[in-house]
Amino acid sequence: MPDHIDLARLRDVLDGPWADVRNAHRNHLDARFLPVYGETGDQARERITRLLTELPAELGMAAAFPAEYGGRSDVGGSIVASEMLAQVDLSLMVKAGVQWGLFGGAVAALGTRRHHDAYLRDIISGRIFGCFAMTETGHGSDVQQLRTTCTYDPQTQTFDLHTPHEAARKDYIGNAARDGRMAVVFAQLITDGRRHGVHAWLVPIRDAQGDPLPGVSIGDAGAKGGLLGVDNGRLSFDHVTVPRDMLLDRYGQVAEDGSYSSPIENDSRRFFTMLGTLVRGRVSVGGAASAATKSALTIAVRYGDIRRQFGTPGADREVLINDYLAHQRKLLPALATTYALHFAQTELLTSLSEVQGGDGPVDEQRQRQLESRAAGLKAAQTWHATRTIQMCREACGGAGYLAENRLPGLKADTDVFTTFEGDNTVLLQLVAKGLLTGHRDAFGSLDGWGRASFVADQVREMVLERTAARSLIERLISAVPGRDDEVAVTDRGWQLKAFEDRERHLLDGAVRRLRNGAATKKDRSFDIFNDVQDHVLAVATAHIDRVTLEAFVAGIDDIADPAVRTLLSRVCDLYALSVIEANKGWFLEHGRLTPARSKAITAVVNGLLKELRPHMRTLVDGFAIPEAWLNCAILQEEPGRQDSMAIHDATDDRQVVPA
Repeated sequence: MPDHIDLARLRDVLDGPWADVRNAHRNHLDARFLPVYGETGDQARERITRLLTELPAELGMAAAFPAEYGGRSDVGGSIVASEMLAQVDLSLMVKAGVQWGLFGGAVAALGTRRHHDAYLRDIISGRIFGCFAMTETGHGSDVQQLRTTCTYDPQTQTFDLHTPHEAARKDYIGNAARDGRMAVVFAQLITDGRRHGVHAWLVPIRDAQGDPLPGVSIGDAGAKGGLLGVDNGRLSFDHVTVPRDMLLDRYGQVAEDGSYSSPIENDSRRFFTMLGTLVRGRVSVGGAASAATKSALTIAVRYGDIRRQFGTPGADREVLINDYLAHQRKLLPALATTYALHFAQTELLTSLSEVQGGDGPVDEQRQRQLESRAAGLKAAQTWHATRTIQMCREACGGAGYLAENRLPGLKADTDVFTTFEGDNTVLLQLVAKGLLTGHRDAFGSLDGWGRASFVADQVREMVLERTAARSLIERLISAVPGRDDEVAVTDRGWQLKAFEDRERHLLDGAVRRLRNGAATKKDRSFDIFNDVQDHVLAVATAHIDRVTLEAFVAGIDDIADPAVRTLLSRVCDLYALSVIEANKGWFLEHGRLTPARSKAITAVVNGLLKELRPHMRTLVDGFAIPEAWLNCAILQEEPGRQDSMAIHDATDDRQVVPA
């Protein structure tokens, strides 16, 4: 391990392609934008709404909009902006995400030129606050089965938007309870007596005075566990008249006479194409969860370097809690996972920018892969945030329970991230079904599992298609000798091979179980899939673990500074071996590890913890979170604390941190 790490170079690596966006937020978001501890819900809502309108023009999530309307046509930059807002105040991030990511994003992605010309400038500027009204009380994740209807009448050339019963009420809708003046409403399109699936309309819900428009019922969702500054509400529509041109008709048009047309004939394919354009919200939530996790880890690690507990014989002072192996076991693997997910998020943003950032036609295969990767990473990032922020709270003891130390707010505000923009369990099933669909595309319909011969090697090659550093990963794996017990567990190729092997075996097993179910259960398709649901979720988890490790490995390969590269290589070892250690049962049950090698992995992990202990502060300082943003009272107690988190140009004043 190197004796010295150039902290500025580590920050350069983590800031990545959108360093300018990150630094713009660090330099412009001052104490006005920080959470206020102890405020009421009404106070929080008023403050967040005001701050949203005060965000400097160069900041925020509006960067994704076309430049001609006031954006920068920078999809990746808009997601990075959401991450930075999340480190300041998660209510502000969510409110901005509803306004520009969901509401404005839907108008941009699903509307056409006339909608863009009429509304995008006002949406970007905040002159029109809006809602994204998709989720219903009775249907959250199953959007295709929404019950709200929007029926076209050719005589009046208008739609009739209606909530047929209580379960069809739009629920948990951000910006609805207080500020929203318009809503993008998702409903079943009906014309000429025929349903054409879920579409979206731009619907006014309040007048200039803020009162609900005729036929629109608006309610408050009530007290929540967190995100007090976001005005979640409920919307119902009692035969509300919507003009024909308010249909966001990029993917489906209704003529004056009621005839329906679409560039995509298949209803199901059209629906998933429409939802695919909205994947940015899911990517934003995952990135924001990781940003909050970085804040929590920074607080816990820095506190562990000043908090002492219990003494040792002959010592004058008690021991720093970061020096205890048990404490390192909590913080360092979580920190390693956070680094791994950071590189996976960067790779995802690059892919998102390439797929959706241009004006040309979208590559459908890459779009499907993007949607699957976004779903899986969002689940991994938000579950990791929930676990890690709780662990950081515990690591700070009683101090961690005080609001003034930020952790209770981070915990409360991120808790819902595992649910919105897709329930995590449902998202993992989406990932797994994508892998199974890949099998179907190569070998025939999954409806007849016995008709196609199963050629595992071909399936594996298809399933393990990579988006980054393919040649690097394959070269590392191919260099691994045949006998695992002859290879060090820190060998990168062996680690990659172990992750691949686990995913392949789990997928092979899921396919076999599905085929066996098809042979015994015939037409009971629900039972066939439901009986292997646990296995399918394990496949998805293994898949995301693998792509995360590969992204980390690829990111390290691009690092020019040798000291930073060496440090992060050891962090990568800790991530890979921590995942293997956590899944020892599977590796032992399937003969991938001997008991002796399994014990050796635990010993190596403990050795890595001791090796990385001197670098804990460096690793969290690499996140470059401004001191003020942490907004944490216990960090003011650090002896000799310097404001090292003041942001400076990476080309100047390079800070060297001793190991």
